[in-house]
Amino acid sequence: MPLREYEWMDSQSVPRRRRTWPYVAFGMLVVATAGWIAFWYSAATQAERLVSEWIERESRLGRFYDCGSRSIQGFPFQIVLRCDEARAQLNNLQPALGLNLSDVQVAAPLYQPTLLVAQFSGPLAIGEPDHAPRMMANWKSARTTVRGTPRSPERISIVMEKPVFERVTDGGRESLVNGEHVEFHARIVSGTPANHPLLDVGVKIAATSAPGVHPLAAEPIDADVDTRLHGLKDFAPKSWPDRFREIQQADGRIEVRNARIRQGEWLATGTGSVGLSAAGRLQGEILVTVAGLDKLMKQLGVEYVARSERMNSAIGALNQLLPGLGDAAREHAGAGAAAGLALLGEQVELEGRKATRLSLRFQDGAVSLGPVPIGQTEALF
Repeated sequence: MPLREYEWMDSQSVPRRRRTWPYVAFGMLVVATAGWIAFWYSAATQAERLVSEWIERESRLGRFYDCGSRSIQGFPFQIVLRCDEARAQLNNLQPALGLNLSDVQVAAPLYQPTLLVAQFSGPLAIGEPDHAPRMMANWKSARTTVRGTPRSPERISIVMEKPVFERVTDGGRESLVNGEHVEFHARIVSGTPANHPLLDVGVKIAATSAPGVHPLAAEPIDADVDTRLHGLKDFAPKSWPDRFREIQQADGRIEVRNARIRQGEWLATGTGSVGLSAAGRLQGEILVTVAGLDKLMKQLGVEYVARSERMNSAIGALNQLLPGLGDAAREHAGAGAAAGLALLGEQVELEGRKATRLSLRFQDGAVSLGPVPIGQTEALF
């Protein structure tokens, strides 16, 4: 039977309409691509302008930043600011501080505008401007992650793999810090950067030694410390003595919510809080649990302390609590004092090992573990 006229027209028109869709889809893709390119270049231009404005603001505060060369990269999904031969000069510090770094890259994903990820390439030279560096640092990788906005950051993380810090002297270089892994995390729990922020601060280190910082840290340490910092007024730039004074006046403190430190054959955990006395010295108490107490006491230098006048008060306290214990501690400084402390402390178990629970006290800067004095800290303001 012959087709009617309208049936013949329908059979011819449908395929033609279908063949137009690939062209429409391609045209939409071209328009979307052109729009995204325009959006990226607009965002890149705005990022360049914001960086220039930030550098200008910082310079008015005595902090100067510069690059040997600066560029914007990252198309199509990121804005990446790259700064080769990065330099910073902090004239607001006394003495002024100069920093020279090989390369810095700061990336901001367009799909996460409140996330900034910075990668740093060493070496880093630290010292006074226009002078030879006093310290050198390098690492396998170093990354900083910031969430929030530049004016209102919410949290920051710093992760370093195989960091090495060295002091530069006339005779060469001295090791300050040498490690496998270091992490630092901080986040604002309440308040704002400009109005009494309450901070959670965490530190994790693995197989890291710091012989140039303190003799106790000469051997590799593993640590995981979770703290909360109370008493900050704001994040405004100011000297450390001024900041510590504000914290003391606000009855601020570091709340140690959980700490685990391991070095060699000893292991310690602890909780407590430490603030500042009116004189600016450490004041507070941390309840610590130690496995391998004799090893720790030896590293703290109890053998030396036991022969000094500083031990007399502790010996007297031990004799009063248990006659003869103080004299035994004096004669057998390391093992004897550790045994005496073990008798005074609570006997517990820590990760399957016998351990002793003691009080680590800070009394206007004087530090003692149980009744044994182990050091004196300096005033912070």
